[in-house]
Amino acid sequence: MAHMHITSWVLALILVFLVTMFYKQGNAKVGKILHMILRLDYLFILFTGGSLLGEYFSSTIGHTGELVIKVIAGIWAIAAMEMVSIKTSKKDETQSWWIQLAIASIIAIALGFTRLPLGILP
Repeated sequence: MAHMHITSWVLALILVFLVTMFYKQGNAKVGKILHMILRLDYLFILFTGGSLLGEYFSSTIGHTGELVIKVIAGIWAIAAMEMVSIKTSKKDETQSWWIQLAIASIIAIALGFTRLPLGILP
């Protein structure tokens, strides 16, 4: 399940870059289609993340604080991706949302790969 979760958020990051690129180029139709696909990917991220969350609570003892922080950072990253996409479509400033996306992603990735036991690294 961890590999599906990682694949889904990597796909989401790629889609965010594509959505912003198409919106900035003025190709709103393709941008809107990719934005809808990105929103479906958010649901897949939440589903696989919830499944991993259930695995953590049923199989491991400890790491609860780090797990809660990772969940909050993951939801924060999804919100930042959506705000980047929306603000770009409206031609508003997105720099602060890009910074928030970077911070939230770094927190979630660092906790997932280094501290929590169900990641892909030993």
